[in-house]
Amino acid sequence: MRILLTGGCGFIGSAVVRHIIRNTEHHLLNIDCMTYAASEENVASIADDPRYQHQRISINDSASLEVALREFQPDAIMHLAAESHVDRSIDGPGAFVQTNVVGTYSLLDVARHYWNSLEGEKKDAFRFLHVSTDEVFGHLSMDAPPFTETTPYDPRSPYSASKAASDHLVRAWHHTYGFPAFVTNTTNNYGPYHFPEKLIPLVIINALEGRSLPVYGKGENIRDWLFVEDHACALVRAIERGVPGETYAIGARQPRSNIEVVRKICALLDELVPDPAGPRERLISYVTDRPGHDFRYEIDPSHAEKCLAWKAEHDFDAGLRKTVQWYLEHKDWWQPLREQRYDGQRLGAKK
Repeated sequence: MRILLTGGCGFIGSAVVRHIIRNTEHHLLNIDCMTYAASEENVASIADDPRYQHQRISINDSASLEVALREFQPDAIMHLAAESHVDRSIDGPGAFVQTNVVGTYSLLDVARHYWNSLEGEKKDAFRFLHVSTDEVFGHLSMDAPPFTETTPYDPRSPYSASKAASDHLVRAWHHTYGFPAFVTNTTNNYGPYHFPEKLIPLVIINALEGRSLPVYGKGENIRDWLFVEDHACALVRAIERGVPGETYAIGARQPRSNIEVVRKICALLDELVPDPAGPRERLISYVTDRPGHDFRYEIDPSHAEKCLAWKAEHDFDAGLRKTVQWYLEHKDWWQPLREQRYDGQRLGAKK
């Protein structure tokens, strides 16, 4: 296949890029305008492969997108480009509406006209995969069953509202125009190359530097954690096997409270790089909760596992150990980001 992927220099997108080039024969065009959370270093290991190319284009730039599609002639589009940090959406929602809603519309509009220009088997085989989040479903009480593909939408932050809007656009394009699109909703991802403002990398780095580990509220909020390389595998299976109009909820059945995650990271670092000052749990502090902080997210991935012939390989303990070890071995990746782009003082709770 010839796959056009948006947002391929970000956290999840770069994992998909690396997976495709290393494990398939597909050709890949990465469209990424390189916002603050994107880095060419995330794909440096495969950048010289003749099946890979990157163009620095915004998904809001319809003219450049039209040229890219006409020249590359993709068989499929994987749409991952998005603003994704909840705290940033609370502080500045406009960028989330512009990228996640208007940008998705722009991409859909260009992609539909490209698809209409195709003929025969190429048109029949074309697919558009929109990658979304479980946050569009709102939140769960402690005893509620996990989210599924049929859970009603109930977004509660500017981020989740913008993703819900983009999901609705994609489904509308399928139902109105017959455009062969489908949606995946995933739970929290973690793993290598995760931008340092997100919960797990920020705790790792702050703990290594002896900084405070501020935890929202009492740390009781629960997230279902999916190792990013497992998610990348699921998305490739989806673009290869996904059915237009379908939804696939992708998760790992690994729910943990935020405080459990923080304590586990502290224990791993104490084991791997002991701190002479003592156990790192001493650095944990509880701070005022985030506005509208959703209590619990969890996904039942049964439908995706069956339809995509996929299942997450990593349990949380194994995946977290790999992640901590990666950050210990790749200070050259995160230290410049830490120094140039982010002060490390706020501890987020989302992807």
